[in-house]
Amino acid sequence: MHLQRGQAMTEYVIVVALVAVAAIAVYQSFGRVVRTQTAAMAKELAGEDGSALSRDAASAADTAATSSGTRTLKSFTGNAGMGQ
Repeated sequence: MHLQRGQAMTEYVIVVALVAVAAIAVYQSFGRVVRTQTAAMAKELAGEDGSALSRDAASAADTAATSSGTRTLKSFTGNAGMGQ
């Protein structure tokens, strides 16, 4: 019985680790887009013009979509994914 519990816990840890790696990859690719869109919405809600931030968000989304195709799991080790 103890073997099955240990196996289930190991599988759970592996799934959680994979989800964490996927979340980091998505945030690294689209983090700027989300921050810029949030800032644009905050400006619009405050009654100010957020169109410049909306354009920046669209540009960041295009950049993220273009660069996301060239990344692999190897990109997230060492300094390969830094500064992008």
